Amino acid sequence: MLKNLKKWFIVDDEEFKDKVSGNSSNDSSIVPEKKTKSTSTLGLTSSPTVPSGKSSPKFTNILLQAMDANNLDGFDYLEYKNSLHNLAKMPMDEKTRYQSAFAAASTMGATPAKLIKTAHFYIDVLKKEESKFAQALANQKDKQIGDKAQLIQQHDNLVKEKSKQIEQLKKEISQHQTKSEQMKKSISAATVKVEATKNNFVASYTLVLSQIKRDIENMKKYLK
Repeated sequence: MLKNLKKWFIVDDEEFKDKVSGNSSNDSSIVPEKKTKSTSTLGLTSSPTVPSGKSSPKFTNILLQAMDANNLDGFDYLEYKNSLHNLAKMPMDEKTRYQSAFAAASTMGATPAKLIKTAHFYIDVLKKEESKFAQALANQKDKQIGDKAQLIQQHDNLVKEKSKQIEQLKKEISQHQTKSEQMKKSISAATVKVEATKNNFVASYTLVLSQIKRDIENMKKYLK
């Protein structure tokens, strides 16, 4: 059954794809819009560019497998879809194709109401898959984005803390430099004072010493 589902739902007709994509773009009930966490709250400087979505064989298989697993007994929408598929290449317009497929379906007890009801049943099957996917996606976001967002916040806090430490160190360095300059000036003044004192002492010493020596010379000279 799954192999047939792939043939019925995966088509190559570009015109049909354009019609489907055009209709789905205006039908918000097909894929509910999910609010994503703003990247600005993660500390990122710019929002990353997210590629536009396109159908994926992986996800298409998952959805078709879910429909296959929940296939209703008897003639329902899926069997009607098979009839539509078989008439797809016939030279007839869309209205005639749907009516021709129903003409055959009605012989097996199908009614428009039953076909529409069972089609909605498969929509509900798809919605359950969408819900499971949304939960799995949320878990992945928590794992791959949420945890990293916490680490970003931790690093941002460390940056702020260390920036404050740097500013405090700069302040202390400036204070030390000021004190160093003050002490250099003090040493320079003290050096001048000490040297001046020394020079004054030497001058006084030389003066007194020279007088004593002169007296000694005079005493030797005059006291005989």
